[in-house]
Parts: sequence; C-alpha cells; structure tokens
Amino acid sequence: MDNERAWFVRRVVLSVLFLLIVAVPLYPELYGLDEVTPFTQLVAFRPQGLAVLLLLGLLMLVRRAWRIAAVLVLGLALTGAVLTAPRQFSDADPPSDGARVLTIMVANVLGGGADAGAVAKVIRERRPDLVSLPEAQVDVREDIRAHLQGLAYNGYTLQPSKAVESATSVLVSSSLGTVRFQADQLGTTFGHIIVTGGNLGDLRLIAYHGFPPLPAEVTTWKQDLDVLRQWCAQNPPTIVAGDFNATTDHAVFRYALGSNCRSVASLTGAGLVGTWPSDRPAVTRTQIDHVLITRQLEPGRFTTYAIEGSDHRAVVATVSVPKTG
Repeated sequence: MDNERAWFVRRVVLSVLFLLIVAVPLYPELYGLDEVTPFTQLVAFRPQGLAVLLLLGLLMLVRRAWRIAAVLVLGLALTGAVLTAPRQFSDADPPSDGARVLTIMVANVLGGGADAGAVAKVIRERRPDLVSLPEAQVDVREDIRAHLQGLAYNGYTLQPSKAVESATSVLVSSSLGTVRFQADQLGTTFGHIIVTGGNLGDLRLIAYHGFPPLPAEVTTWKQDLDVLRQWCAQNPPTIVAGDFNATTDHAVFRYALGSNCRSVASLTGAGLVGTWPSDRPAVTRTQIDHVLITRQLEPGRFTTYAIEGSDHRAVVATVSVPKTG
C-alpha cells in the first residue's frame, strides 16, 4: 500500500513538472521569459501550440501511467483555448447613426518583391482611404499608384536608411482632402508616418512598421512597441496600421495597447486569421499585420488578401468614426 502511495505521489510530482516544462514555450510571460529568445518567437504561434498540446494530451491518455500528466496537459490546452476563443467572435456593432466609415489597408510589399498590380487590384476593389505600405520605397509606391487606373491617391514615403526594409510608404485617397504628412523617426527603428488634417478632423492615421524580434534584437523590437503605448495613451482618436511584427499573444504587445487601443481583427471575429508567412497553410500562419483603433472609434470588418510576391497577406479593415456634437 505504501509503495502504491509513493508511486502515485511520484507520478503526480513528475506530471506537474512535465506540465511546467510544457507551459514554458506557450506562456513564457509566466516565467519572465517572454522577452528571451526563442520564447519571444515561439509565442507568436501560441494558438497552433495549444492545438498540438491538445493532441498530445489525448495521445497520452492511452498509457495509464501518463494519465495524470495527460489530464494536466489537457487542462492547460483547454484553458488556453478558452482564453483564445474570444478572438473568433465578433464584438462589433453596426455603425452608429451618422458615423463616418473609413477603410484602412495594410500591405507589406517585401521591399518591392510584391506584385504592384496585385496590390493595386485590392485598392481598386476596396477603395481604402489610407494604404499603409511597409517596405515600399518611392519607386514601389509609384509603381502601385500607376496601376490604379485613374483613382486619385496622394503618396508619401519615409526611408531612414538604404535598407529596403526601412522604407514605409502611404497612399491617401484624395477624398480625405489636403492632408498633412509628418515623417517621424524618433522612437521607432524604421520611423513612422503620421497623417492628419484635411477631412480627418481631429483623427490621426499612423503608418507603422515595427522591428522584428530577431534573436539578437528583441530589445529593439520591444522599444518600437513602447512607442505604440505612447500613442494609445494620448487623447486624439487614432488609427495605427502596419506590420507590427507582434501578435496578440505577445505580452509586450498587449501592454503596448493598454486599455485604450484595440485590434479591429480581434473585435470582429478575425483575431486568429494569420497574415504571415503567406506561403504556408492558413492554420500555420500568425497575425502580425494589424489595424488598431482607440476607443473613440468603432470596428467594422477585417479581411485579408493574398498578394503575389509578398510573404504577408494584405489586410483591409473598416473603422467607424462616430458623429460628435
């Protein structure tokens, strides 16, 4: 009897240790490891990891000696699934009476590798008010605009260095009137473009490209996201659109959003729709391209599009600007 009890205790202890080890790549923030390579990179694929963990737990049930560990693993997988599930359900309401609807597009063009005609096709179809184009130099921006067949868009480009990935361009519909472009290189590695004025009123649009969490550059990645937190904490109604190189599963990204910024995708039931890498099956992609809005604004729809030659899918989101006064 004592031997059986000792064996049971041993299995419980080993099962708990196994659970703690398995949880590290899925929830590194619980261990203070979310800004440490390789956990920063792995957590971007947490939904897929939870699916693998669920399968592992079911397979472990076959062996009696593993069943305690299996129950713990399944509990972790199901808890994670419950926490992730809200991203698949829409919390968006129809536009309020008198609200103005803006359409925002993001397309990382891979330093000009994307087919300009394919990008322009989405623009012609959806007629976005703002197009955020990470990794688009001036010639790439103008190539896209040349394919727009008479649609009037004003362009602007910021390129802090000779590296193509440092370039960010925007195309703004003439329907927004005479807007102002402010190139800001402070705080973010690649800089960002702030669009104000014209018919935007007190609203500002920000085109953003965050530094990727490369193994030796996680600190730089975090510093870029810290700037996002500053924007989210400020008063003007704001839309930030671009390639953030971060997902909702990154604790640093959630901290940057704070209580005032929200992801249109997560609010409209598209929070698990992957945008990168586009050449992989949909279930293996992660969402690093976002349209974020402050709480003065309301989410509408979120859709992705394949763009030939790019490793990102383009995203198009609609945002409602409630009538004031």
